[in-house]
Amino acid sequence: MARPARAAFVTLLATALCAGLVSSARAVPGSVQTTQQAPPVLTPATTEGAAPTAAGVGTALAAILKDPSLGPHHGIYVYDASRGKPVFSVGAATPYTPASTLKLLTTVSALATLGPDHTFATKVVSTGKGSIVLVGGGDPLLTAKASASDGFPARATLQALAASTAKALKAQGVASVTLGYDASLFSGPAVNANWEANYIPEGIAAPTSSLWVNEGRVSPGMAKRATSPALAAATSFQRLLTQYGIKVGAAKAAAAPAGATPLAQVKSPTLGQIVEYVNLHSDNDGAEVLLRHVGIATGNGGSYAGGVQGLRATLTKLGLDVSKARIYDGSGLTRANKVPLDLLAGAVRVAVSKDHPELRHLLSGLPVAGFNGSLRQRFTSAGTGTGTGLVRAKTGTLTGVHSLAGYARDRSGTLLVFAIASDSVPVPKTLDARAALDRATAALANCGC
Repeated sequence: MARPARAAFVTLLATALCAGLVSSARAVPGSVQTTQQAPPVLTPATTEGAAPTAAGVGTALAAILKDPSLGPHHGIYVYDASRGKPVFSVGAATPYTPASTLKLLTTVSALATLGPDHTFATKVVSTGKGSIVLVGGGDPLLTAKASASDGFPARATLQALAASTAKALKAQGVASVTLGYDASLFSGPAVNANWEANYIPEGIAAPTSSLWVNEGRVSPGMAKRATSPALAAATSFQRLLTQYGIKVGAAKAAAAPAGATPLAQVKSPTLGQIVEYVNLHSDNDGAEVLLRHVGIATGNGGSYAGGVQGLRATLTKLGLDVSKARIYDGSGLTRANKVPLDLLAGAVRVAVSKDHPELRHLLSGLPVAGFNGSLRQRFTSAGTGTGTGLVRAKTGTLTGVHSLAGYARDRSGTLLVFAIASDSVPVPKTLDARAALDRATAALANCGC
């Protein structure tokens, strides 16, 4: 049974989340205030109790790790972040297909290379009298129009950009223009060669572009993706300009002159907010865009291959060992990815570190067990209650693959960082395996051992 103080904490957290009062950065070790309003209603736990032992953690997890639903290849790695040392691992000698827990590596690399306050601008530039170009800046969350369903963070819109552009053109006495669009910021194939052939047709992912709206979807909230997200965005912009009184023909691909002064621009949410969104909702498309930004920021170019090179270099600079990892994308969609558990946990470990306050948004965007994001409907089965509200973790799911990586404070106040995975789950045992992972991380939160 949870201690009274911990039970009160869970109740308070549930109330605050439901009321929308808690910034996603709250209750995060060493958290900095985000741009979300409302004063803090929770104080991050700072107590550090008795040091956990390998024997104690092993005893708490022993029965769970024998669950046959996990299949033959499963393991867990646990790190005592309060004292800066590994405390327990089993089955961690070989890498795992990480699925979406790979997003931790992508997002921590983006924060490290660009900084949490970085924004991405979508611009309209003039290329001569009566000619404009819409220039994509790699804003992963750009939408055509604002919607009440967008939620946090507030997004840049083509509608606002069209209104500003029309105003600037009218001030110059221009009422008719030709429209080009430039999506050249990213390079290389738009679709990762390591993905399954059905990913694009079935709307699991979009062709990655530096210019799109609604993450490449034909319509907001729909799975179907545009064949050319950049052209679809430009066509949407054309219609909006027309609504604001500017006559404009069909959009065509064009190169914007280097250094051209923008007629108008809109800026994305901060990178910190985007990272929170990507991890909370396990956003494949957003992760792929961030991977390419990492490639550009590290001088490796805006292809997915350049992004992977930049990611590996950035993780190495953060002190993480990537030598045993095989990484091919930013979202974790490909099964070709193979990542050690200590590397997945390592992304969380460096974000927890007092040496890296710029990485805190990695923590504040992690789903809360039983409350939000991809963990909203988890931690409901027997043996998982002690993790509800106390475990924060990124989920990973592919057929036969299930993983969690994140952190929890145990009963004594020790901050435990963990990664647990199986990439050999029998398909009929999918729900059982997920419940086993939930029980394991709940046991860590309840451990104090």
